[in-house]
Amino acid sequence: MNEIVKDLTTDDTVTTLVERQRTFFRSGSTRELGFRKEQLKRLRNAITRGEADIIEAVRQDLGRPTSEIWTTEIGIVLAEIKHALRHLSSWARPKRVGTPLLLQPGSSRIEYEPLGTVLIIAPWNYPFLLAVAPLVAALAAGNTAIIKPSEQAPHTSAALAKVIGGVFEREQVAVVEGGVEETQALLEQRFDHILFTGGGGIGRIVMAAAAKHLTPVTLELGGKSPCIVEKDADLDRAARRIAWGKFLNAGQTCVAPDYLLVHSSVKQPLTERIVKAIEKSFGKDPKASKDYSRIINAQHFKRLTGLIGNGPVITGGESDEEARYIAPTLIDNVGWDDAIMADEIFGPILPVIAYDDLDEAMEKIESRDKPLALYFFSKDRTLQAKVTERLSAGGITVNDTMAQFINLQLPFGGVGASGMGAYHGKAGFDTFSHAKPVVTRSTWPDPSVKYPPYRTPLAILKWVTRRSM
Repeated sequence: MNEIVKDLTTDDTVTTLVERQRTFFRSGSTRELGFRKEQLKRLRNAITRGEADIIEAVRQDLGRPTSEIWTTEIGIVLAEIKHALRHLSSWARPKRVGTPLLLQPGSSRIEYEPLGTVLIIAPWNYPFLLAVAPLVAALAAGNTAIIKPSEQAPHTSAALAKVIGGVFEREQVAVVEGGVEETQALLEQRFDHILFTGGGGIGRIVMAAAAKHLTPVTLELGGKSPCIVEKDADLDRAARRIAWGKFLNAGQTCVAPDYLLVHSSVKQPLTERIVKAIEKSFGKDPKASKDYSRIINAQHFKRLTGLIGNGPVITGGESDEEARYIAPTLIDNVGWDDAIMADEIFGPILPVIAYDDLDEAMEKIESRDKPLALYFFSKDRTLQAKVTERLSAGGITVNDTMAQFINLQLPFGGVGASGMGAYHGKAGFDTFSHAKPVVTRSTWPDPSVKYPPYRTPLAILKWVTRRSM
């Protein structure tokens, strides 16, 4: 295979890469279903062969345990590939739709065509998953793709480049390593779609750059995802599932519970159970646990430790800058206007806010930006329906955390400030495809009524139109 694309620093070099991908796309090879399936199989095989290198790379970047890396980075991607291979023929098949009387005799259908050359900008928190899962969708839809991994996860970036470079020619899929300069150079180019995962600030920059070329975008931006626990919830299961969802990858997960809204009558027993769940998962000293991750870098470490003083610490609070370690931490008596409630935490710190009235709690959530995820724990089906119908979020899970991301039958994406567009499964195929309408008409009959000069009375035209559309 050609050498890996990396360290692109000039517009000319980037332009050449994009043009090579466009030329290959115009050859028509990627439109063939057999070609697409073969690319997905080659990607699957390359991931399987490079599994040990990928795991080690993520471990070096984030200090994560092997089983967690395989499950959340590799396993989900392999599931995406398997799902796409199983359903691709059905997704890509033209769909026949009805044809109104005015267009008879004739037929109508929707054909799904690839968009062209797409750009995937991945984040550092799940640096392999969030680069390759969108790639699966892009390849299934028949596109060429350029991936820009995060420079903040350099080991995974290099491993990703090695895996992709060993499977694809650059004109099919290319990895561009580097930092801000490389990202800016890429954003100067015209792509047919851009999928970005990251923070809202950079998301605005990506969207502004895309607007110059009228390029459609999918933005996965995160946000402050609430976790509501009602007084009738199963507290034992709620505590264990909240602790898992929050402290997975040391809280560096875009759909992690960002703050805990708990009914005041069960706040103490719930937090006590969460403390026990933390100890059961990571032991009395999480720093010594092989199953607890580390903070990505010093910058994020300092930002997070600065938030710990926002209220009384229920548990945790310990940190070690050299080890990039912050203990699983619960902070009590947090106010809605405290600094910790201003932005997404993206770390192992869980603020606790008590409420007495569910409607008032929902009003508080509604007054803020729409989150990427929302979690609600309650046995009451009426309350479950009330929350899921009233509150808006990218996705909602009742009586668990993260489940809405894991199900490949569901679209994954944000709403409002937490993002736009979606992928996973068929939603990803649709994102990277154009649903092209096609109408085929007979050459006869060809009534003169639709051509000028117009002589048919308007009343007759209205009557015919109303009954034939």
